[in-house]
Amino acid sequence: MSEPTQPSQTQPSDPADLADLVVHMAGVGVRRGGNALLADLDWSVELDERWVVLGPNGAGKTTLLRLAAAELHPTTGTVHLLGERLGRVDVFELRPRIGFTSAAINGRVPPDERVRDVVVSAGYAVLGRWRERYDSMDTERADELLGALGIKHLATRTFGTLSEGERKRTLIARALMTDPEMLLLDEPAAGLDLGGREDLVARLATLAQDPDAPAMVLVTHHVEEIPPGFTHALLLAEGRAVAAGLVDDVLTSENLSRTFGQDLLLERSGERFFARRR
Repeated sequence: MSEPTQPSQTQPSDPADLADLVVHMAGVGVRRGGNALLADLDWSVELDERWVVLGPNGAGKTTLLRLAAAELHPTTGTVHLLGERLGRVDVFELRPRIGFTSAAINGRVPPDERVRDVVVSAGYAVLGRWRERYDSMDTERADELLGALGIKHLATRTFGTLSEGERKRTLIARALMTDPEMLLLDEPAAGLDLGGREDLVARLATLAQDPDAPAMVLVTHHVEEIPPGFTHALLLAEGRAVAAGLVDDVLTSENLSRTFGQDLLLERSGERFFARRR
């Protein structure tokens, strides 16, 4: 099996070109405790693109997403988000422009928080409603998002009583509450049963196909979790890019085998992907 190769990507030749990009990473590396979590990564995301990031455990996927969420700074290289360079911008002003959901956020939501409050409190970037004041437009927006994700009927339930799938959908609604310019989803289908996964994939497909939706980046281990409508893919292994580009060009048996270090067969049915070991 051949060694993973760094894909070539077109890089903006002029800083003005960054205005068309929601993410631009150049020569990015992240080191922690002497270990390289990411190395020499070049990656760009445009305004209307929907990216899936695939790779095995330890590939650097979550580290990549934390960079894109302005939660982490690179050790080497440069990261531009929404036209601003990390290290030269107040991240507390940048983060509200980015919708981000992950298992870490799930674990920080107070279990007695009502679902509608989990969503609406995103406007103040807090988890756990306290003395903030919201008007009817805020609650209507929260209910609209909950409805789009099929859980408006749970608005007055407490977060701790929800199923895993209902929690995931609540947090996606929260991530969309501020009308972000970019939506980052870290393994949104993890821990769901088959029915829950398929329901979530269908709802994300609807969102991906909405021309008014923000740019999207979804991290997963499984090709089966890629929603129809996602346009681009980045494959990561050991902190380095194996391939990046249009989904149809990147998602191949050869590239998937390189990424996961096994001889894998990738199959497609309509707009869905499936993989198994040969």
